[in-house]
Amino acid sequence: MTTFVSGFMLGALVAGAWLAGNDFSFLSLSPAFSTGSTTKTLPESGAISVADQPSGLTVTVETVTVPPPGVWMAVREVNDTDLGNVLGAVRVQGPRSAVSISLLRATVPGMPYAVELYRDDGGATFDLANDSVYVDFETGAPVIARFTTTK
Repeated sequence: MTTFVSGFMLGALVAGAWLAGNDFSFLSLSPAFSTGSTTKTLPESGAISVADQPSGLTVTVETVTVPPPGVWMAVREVNDTDLGNVLGAVRVQGPRSAVSISLLRATVPGMPYAVELYRDDGGATFDLANDSVYVDFETGAPVIARFTTTK
C-alpha cells in the first residue's frame, strides 16, 4: 500500500512540474550547481563565511557557525563549478571565528577556491573518501563558501 501511495505522490509531482513548464529540476537527487545567465556559481551557505584574501600557505575563515561536535573545514581548488583538490583541512569543535587553515601547497593569485564543510567519520585526520559532506539543513545543499585570492 505504501508503494502505491509513494508512486502516486511521485506521479502527481511529475505531472505538476509538466503542467508548470516542464521543469523537472526538482527531481535531481544530487546537489546541482546553479547556473546564472552568464556565470556558473557554487551553492553558498550562511554557516560559513570567508573573504577574498592574499594567496599563500594559509586561508583564514571569518566565521563558521555549526553546532558541536563540529566539522572539518577543507580548502579546495575550484575549476569552473567543479571542486578540485583539497589543499588543507582543519577540525573545529563548534562556532568559531578567524580560523586559520594551513595548506599543503600555496594558493595562486587571482584563482578561485572554496571552503567546504565535512562531518567527521571519527578518525583523527581528515579523509575526503570517508568524511561526509556537511549539508545546510535549510537548503539541503553542501556548505560551501567561495573566495578568490589576491596578490
